[in-house]
Formats: sequence, C-alpha cells, structure tokens
Amino acid sequence: MQRLADSFWRACAYCLLPRVIGLSLLPLVLAGLLVFGFMFFFWEGAVASVRATLESWLLVDSLLRWLDSMGGAALRSMLAPLIVLALVLPVVVVISLLLVALCMTPAMVSLVSERRFPGLEKRRGGSLLQSVAASLGATVVAVLLLLLSLPLWLIPPLVMVLPPLIWGWLTYRVFGFDVLAEHASADERRALLAEHRMPMLAMGVICGYLGAAPSLIWAMGTLTIVLAPFVVLLSIWLYTLVFAFSTAWFTHYALAALQARRDAEPVAESEVLLGREGAA
Repeated sequence: MQRLADSFWRACAYCLLPRVIGLSLLPLVLAGLLVFGFMFFFWEGAVASVRATLESWLLVDSLLRWLDSMGGAALRSMLAPLIVLALVLPVVVVISLLLVALCMTPAMVSLVSERRFPGLEKRRGGSLLQSVAASLGATVVAVLLLLLSLPLWLIPPLVMVLPPLIWGWLTYRVFGFDVLAEHASADERRALLAEHRMPMLAMGVICGYLGAAPSLIWAMGTLTIVLAPFVVLLSIWLYTLVFAFSTAWFTHYALAALQARRDAEPVAESEVLLGREGAA
C-alpha cells in the first residue's frame, strides 16, 4: 500500500514537469490541425448531409416536426451538428491517443528511469513487436468482454462497476507490459505481473475512472456546439494528461517493484548458500 501511494504522488508531481506537459501538447497540435481542418473544409457539408438524411427518413422527420410543434426547434437545429460531432470526435481522440501511446510511454519510462532509477539494469525482456501484439490481444479481449457485458449495464450498480473493471484490466495488462519491457527480463516481468496483480489492477480501475472525467465537459449543453473545436481540443488534452499520469504511475510502481526484487536477489542467494553450508 505504501508503494502504491508513493508512486501515485510521484506520478502527480511528474505531470507538472515541463517535459511531460510538452509531451502532452505534442499530440494536441496534430489533433488541433485535424479538428480545425475538418471544421474549415467539411463542417457545413457534413452537417447539411446529416440533416438531409434525417429529413429523408419519414419517422425521424415526423419526430422533428413534432418537436417543432412542441417548441423544440432549438433541439432540431442541434441534432445534426451533435451527430457529426459524435462521429468525428472518437476518430480524433483515437488518433491522438495512438500518438500518445507511441510517443509518451517510452518517453515517460525513460524519464522516470533516468531521474529515479539510473542504476537499474536494462535486460530488455520485451520487444516492440511483442508489445504491439500484447496490446492488441488484450484490447480484443476487453472489447469482447464489454460487448458480452452490455445486457448487465441495464442493472444500475453494474454499469458503474463493469466497464471500469474491464478497462482497468486492459490498462493493467498494457501498461504492465510496456513499462517493464525495457528494464525487466521476460521471467521478471511475468513474476512481477503475477505478484502485483491486485495493486496494478486497482491502479488500472482508478485510471479508468479518471479517463471518464474529460467526457464531463460535454455536459455543458448547447455551449459545446458553439465552442466545439475548443471543447474537442480541451477534452483531448485532458485525455492525454490522464494517459501521462497513468503511464507515470505504472512506471514508478513497476520499476520500484523491479528494483526491490533485484535488491532482494543477493540476500536470497546468500540464504540458500548458508543453508547448504549448515546442512553440510
């Protein structure tokens, strides 16, 4: 528990470092170019196409006319832009998070190891190909679990428990591999992930809840439509900061556990030798 809390506060402090803030802004620049490029070149055409499609469906058009008669003209005007945003935002967020995963995880592991564990030997027990394969495999399993658990989301308490648990497991599997790939051997990595499964799973669940926090800014109502480009960028930056914190937290915890394991190795070996000498 002490190591969990220590790594948590260290991760919070690392998120305030200029280097980490710079890394969080790097994907934001590309995401900003994508968002503003879409808004400039395709926004009006996309909204017009979605509105025309909705009006061509008799059932939807009847519903829209009923909203007009009930004084819901504002909701009618918001519907098409909301649908376009709902389609565009996940694509932009996914692209940005992929860039974060590619750029930030290695940089954060390097930063933590340089500042806190400069003498920790790099045994390189995992390659980039293995990391990608492990991430894809865990992601497929997590998506399948989410789909299979959808009926259970109708039960109010479970909808607040199951998705964070699944994303927490995914975070634990992905980060657990990535942050140890360079410093730990394959045997050390497997042993550490087994020994620290519950604390790292708890870290993943907490990070899953934190990852849902940026979506709350979309609850501002009609103001999100007016400020859509800026809200998108703000949400992406918040997602990136959560990712940076999660990476730093797992890195501090995992490398500290690896250091403690290696520090205990000579003691264990000497105890074995003393036991053999005593038996002789």
